[in-house]
Amino acid sequence: MLKTDLEIVIPIYNEGENVILLLKKFENLVKTQFKVLLCYDTDHDNIFNYTNELKKFKFEILLVKNPDTGPCAAIKKGLYSGDSNCVIVYPADDFLNINIIDKMYSAYKAGNDVVVASRFIKGGSMIGCPLLKSILVRMASTTLYFFSSIPVRDASNGFRLFSRNLLNTVSVESKAGFAYSLELLVKCKRLRLKIFEIPARWEERSQGSSRFKIFKWLPAYLRWYFYGLGTFWLRKGPDDVKKRYK
Repeated sequence: MLKTDLEIVIPIYNEGENVILLLKKFENLVKTQFKVLLCYDTDHDNIFNYTNELKKFKFEILLVKNPDTGPCAAIKKGLYSGDSNCVIVYPADDFLNINIIDKMYSAYKAGNDVVVASRFIKGGSMIGCPLLKSILVRMASTTLYFFSSIPVRDASNGFRLFSRNLLNTVSVESKAGFAYSLELLVKCKRLRLKIFEIPARWEERSQGSSRFKIFKWLPAYLRWYFYGLGTFWLRKGPDDVKKRYK
């Protein structure tokens, strides 16, 4: 495996056609040198129908099997499978934000350990989101911004860059949904590392079905929501952050 400064982790579940189209756009639009880790659940995933096409790209592509099932376990495996200096978790169906990958990497090079792709700052947008999901996401992000020291407007988006420094310092304890993203954000803040936010666009997918399960995953998000509040109100700092374990 060739070492690159940036890895892009893409959790997939029968997203073969989308992935090939996405990787073609990466090849044309992303200037930063990178490699891709495709994290899949089962050996029956339709990505294996496209293995010959995967070999044609000029960047390295690795298939990483999820040791469990679900997006959180797949992403966690991807985060810790590589050796790059930073990792972006990127959705397989997102064709709107390819142009900000280089910007996220530049923000990392400027000294930030988490770079947030934000739907809720100027230049960002969230279109077609189901009402209940929209209310919960906006409420959580807004209250964390105003009532804690989390310096971002979009706390829950799973599309995010993380430094290897952060990943090697803390463990990912989350086991459900995309809670890992909020977890790493609030732990980064408790460690007093730098966080940066850039605008991103989000639209409800028009093909396939979303794997986002609000009520099933809500307890996992609430755990890290209150952790984030505790950093400010309980004056928690780096000494209170658990060290990484395997």
